[in-house]
Amino acid sequence: MGVVALFARLPAHLLAFGCLAAINHVGANMTMNITSSAFDHNGSIPRVHTCEGKDISPPLSWSSAPAGTRSLVLIVDDPDAPDPAAPRMTWVHWVLYNLPANSTGLPEAVKTLPAGTLEGSNDWRRTGYGGPCPPIGRHRYFHKLYALDVVLPDLDKPTKKVLEQAMQGHIIAEAQLVGTYQKES
Repeated sequence: MGVVALFARLPAHLLAFGCLAAINHVGANMTMNITSSAFDHNGSIPRVHTCEGKDISPPLSWSSAPAGTRSLVLIVDDPDAPDPAAPRMTWVHWVLYNLPANSTGLPEAVKTLPAGTLEGSNDWRRTGYGGPCPPIGRHRYFHKLYALDVVLPDLDKPTKKVLEQAMQGHIIAEAQLVGTYQKES
């Protein structure tokens, strides 16, 4: 059964509550991707990108943002803080928004962000990249890329929570890359 035929069978009240958008969103997720030449998905993040190294951002590449993408958002966070055996919070490492829809990535140790890109605050209460620095155990670091159907207003260095609220109803696709890290010393 085709997608159009499937929609024809859905009750009108389901379509009114955004089921069409949700199905469309799921389909869009399958195409957009984010990768790094520094580590594989679920692979170990090199020390140079952590607090034990130079604490520089890894190179990131992305592709296949869907038609209608007006801007991109990048959020890097660690849901395993402080201890993966007993996580109590998600630690935010990097927040970028209004990346141009036609951008294809960021170089390693990025100094100059693409025109129009704005920064949010990480959990060190500053802007910019803060690399992995887990106090105990091997943590997972999610590099989440979102395609939005809008360019967001200047939110004045928003936290992840504020940015996520502003993104609500505007996400048309998302992709993620997960890297791991455990301190050597």
